[in-house]
Amino acid sequence: MKIRMQQPVKIIVEHNLNETVLELLKQDKLKKPFIVLDKFLLGVPAVKEMLSSLKDNGIEYKTYADIVPDPPAKVINDGAKEMKDFGADSVIAIGGGSSLDSAKGINIVASDGGKVEDYVKNESAIHDLKTLISIPTTAGTGSEMSNALVVTDEATQEKNAILSDKMLSDYAVLIPELTVSLPKRQTIASGLDAFSHAAEGYLSTLSSPVADAIAEKIMFLGYNYLPDAVKDGNNLEMRQRVMVAACLAGWILNQSGTIVAHSEAHILGSKYHFVHGEAVAYALPAVLKLVAPVKPKKVKEIGKILGAKFSGNETPEEIAETTVKAYKHFRDEMVGLHSFSDYGISNEELEKNAEEIVNERFAGNTPVKLTKENVSELLKNFG
Repeated sequence: MKIRMQQPVKIIVEHNLNETVLELLKQDKLKKPFIVLDKFLLGVPAVKEMLSSLKDNGIEYKTYADIVPDPPAKVINDGAKEMKDFGADSVIAIGGGSSLDSAKGINIVASDGGKVEDYVKNESAIHDLKTLISIPTTAGTGSEMSNALVVTDEATQEKNAILSDKMLSDYAVLIPELTVSLPKRQTIASGLDAFSHAAEGYLSTLSSPVADAIAEKIMFLGYNYLPDAVKDGNNLEMRQRVMVAACLAGWILNQSGTIVAHSEAHILGSKYHFVHGEAVAYALPAVLKLVAPVKPKKVKEIGKILGAKFSGNETPEEIAETTVKAYKHFRDEMVGLHSFSDYGISNEELEKNAEEIVNERFAGNTPVKLTKENVSELLKNFG
C-alpha cells in the first residue's frame, strides 16, 4: 500500500529561542550539542543569549560557523571531523538553507564516516544519525522539514542533491523573531521559493490528494501574507504566517518533489550565481505554460489562489495566460521581485544549458516529457 502522506518531524512554533532549545535538550537528555551556523548569527542577540544560557546550565557545546552559501563539500567534511572529535550527541542547525543543509551533511558524515561526496552516489549508506534540531532564520527553503540536502562539488561547481528520510530533522523550531532582521531582498526570494515548492509539488507527477490540499494552503498563505511581510519586516504575525508556509512547503518537498522550474534554478544558479528563490520565480511562468495542456485544472486553481478570474470556457492556453499574468502581478507588483535583466545575462546564454536541465534529478517529476527543444523554449522565456 502506498502511503500518501508522512510527517515524522516534530514542529514547534515559539517566540523564545533560548528557552525552547534548553527545554528540548533537557527533555531528550542531550548534553553535548554541535551548533552549525554562519558567522553573522554569532552576533545576533537571541543566539548570544542561547549560547550563554547553555553554558550557565552546564551544557557543553561547540560552534561551527564556517557555513557559506551553496556549501561546498569541504565545509561539510571539515565540520563533520570537528563534530566527531568533539563527541557531540546532537546537532543544532541555525540559519538559512545553507546552514540547515550543511548540518544534515555534517551529521551524516560524523555519524556514518567517509565524505559527503560518498552519499551523493550511495544514499542507502545513511544510517543512525544524532538528534537534529533545525532552526530556520529564513522563510523559504523548508530545509528544516525536507529529506534533502544540496552540496556543491568544488571541482565542477555542480549542485548535487542527497535524498534520504534518515536525515530528517527530529525537531523543526520556528521562531518568527529570528526572521525580523532578514533583508527585504532575502524575504522576497525565500518567500517566492516557498511558493514555488508548493506550486511545483502541486503540478508534479508525485502529487497526491492530501499533498495537493496542503500545497493549495501554502500558496494561499504566500499570496495573502508575503507582501505584508515584505512591506513591514517587524510584523511578527506576517513573519510567522510565511514561516509556517515555508515549513509546510518543506514537507511538500518530501511528498511531491519539485519539477523543472527547480531544475532550472539548480543548474543556472550554480553557473551564474542567481539567488535560488529568485531563479525559481523567474522560471515558474514559462513552466506554468508548459504544463497547462496536461494539468489545466491545477494551473487554473493556482490562478484562482492568485486572484485571477475565469469564465469557465477558457482553453488550457488561455488558462495559462491568465494564471501567468496573475502570478507576475503577485511576484513583481505585490511582492516586488527585481527584474531578471538586473543580472545582465541573456536568455540566449541560458539556452546553452537546456540539455543539462533535461537531465537534472528533479526534472523527471514534470508532467510533460522534457526535451532539449521545449526546455530551450522555457529558457527563452526565463525572467
